[in-house]
Amino acid sequence: MPEEKRATEYLANERTFLAWIRTSISVISFGFLITRVPEWLRHSTASGDQRGTGRISTSFVIGICMMAFGAVGAVLAAWRFHNVNRAIDEGRVMPARGLVILVTVLVVLLSVGMITFMLLNE
Repeated sequence: MPEEKRATEYLANERTFLAWIRTSISVISFGFLITRVPEWLRHSTASGDQRGTGRISTSFVIGICMMAFGAVGAVLAAWRFHNVNRAIDEGRVMPARGLVILVTVLVVLLSVGMITFMLLNE
């Protein structure tokens, strides 16, 4: 790879990394929101200071899964960023098909879980 093209490759890699991080932050934030919605609904409709039953709700589990997925996404972003930088240095940049498939499968599983939750808790 010509030296004048490397800066472009490095910057493109950094933009991709930052897009992954923004997505991870969004997923983590949405997961947090999902864990808190039942509590907020309970407080807005409850008369007096009533606490939950101590039972872990489905929305709590899905929210925690989303937060974990966001954290895994950030780790994968850093891993991919460093691998691509090394590949740029060595002049052998290759697509990460396995990583794309992994992230796609995780998103689909999370979507199915959320759809199931919505259908069961209508």
